[in-house]
Amino acid sequence: MTFVSEWKKHDFSQISESIKTKKKSDVVRALSHVRTGLSLDDLAALLSIAAEPYLEEMAQLSHQLTVERFGKTMQLYAPMYLTNICANVCTYCGFSAQNKIPRKALTDSEILAEADVLKAHGFEHVLLVTGESSRYGAEYIANAMRLLRPRFSSLSMEVQPLEQKEYAYLTENGLNSVLVYQETYDPVVYPKYHLKGPKSDIEYRLETPDRLGKAGVKKIGLGALYGLSDWRAESWYIGLHLRYLEKTYWKTKYSLSFPRLRPHEGSKIEVTHFDERCLVQAACAFRLFSQELELSLSTREGIEFRNNAYRLGFTSMSAGSKTNPGGYASDMDSLEQFAIDDERSPLEVASFLKSAGYDAVWKDWDLTYDGQAPVLSIAK
Repeated sequence: MTFVSEWKKHDFSQISESIKTKKKSDVVRALSHVRTGLSLDDLAALLSIAAEPYLEEMAQLSHQLTVERFGKTMQLYAPMYLTNICANVCTYCGFSAQNKIPRKALTDSEILAEADVLKAHGFEHVLLVTGESSRYGAEYIANAMRLLRPRFSSLSMEVQPLEQKEYAYLTENGLNSVLVYQETYDPVVYPKYHLKGPKSDIEYRLETPDRLGKAGVKKIGLGALYGLSDWRAESWYIGLHLRYLEKTYWKTKYSLSFPRLRPHEGSKIEVTHFDERCLVQAACAFRLFSQELELSLSTREGIEFRNNAYRLGFTSMSAGSKTNPGGYASDMDSLEQFAIDDERSPLEVASFLKSAGYDAVWKDWDLTYDGQAPVLSIAK
């Protein structure tokens, strides 16, 4: 029994049409349930066109609930791209195997050089990113974690789906959390964008969070790549997935990101509508849906938008991001996965947050929590 069984109970196009039928009364009812708990039907109402006139009320509630739960804090993190070598042909990705770009996998010394730059910026949270390659799988990632674990408090990763035993192995080597974006929950659209390679198996990817939960990974990140299909239905399916995981793997924490399609190497693809206002509506809807959920705001978004949207439920932000292997130490932009929009330095982002009355959190995890560092006793 995995999430695939739950996913198959619903039809994507029918969910999309159902959300279109939501009315003002459905939105008002959903907002009245915020303190007692929203249902998936309530989430559908808050994602609907009928909720757009209530966006200001949703934003204020989202801000209030986030401050109550997390305070005025914002965790800062940076992605570290280890390799852009990939066996998949995905039409929306700069790393796609069909793109004629230079390929690179960082060596030990290059990984440490990247770490030196990030550490100098003050980062304690690093997200490791790779393409999908059997040659650079669990062993390669584990080696990188052994190199980086003494330097950083928290290591996350966004890599190819792995087996349960591999996730358990990586957890033993310092892994704290895993981000695995389904890209799209739409079974009709999914094969249109995933043409070849292991990623073309939609069910194996859908089952990845189950393998993570069974392996005891401390935090699981969900998300869809907005722009591939109907964003309202995609968001409802994320809510369905989240509720399933929360009930099944209740010891695990969960996070959610809202990546939008950005310019990348390769041919242009058709993009469905998902603008900044839609992103705000989705983020607020999820904050009202789950007050424990961590929400992340990417450097894919522009400065002006991030300077306003951070208050609407987000708890973490990337800063100073590079999306290519070796990008921090050597600045080889030609290898990037996609273009970022907010190019401010980590210090500039932290300074902005401070000016707004927020604390930039560089560290909220310690090795002692994992039993990987000595606990000092105080002599009496």
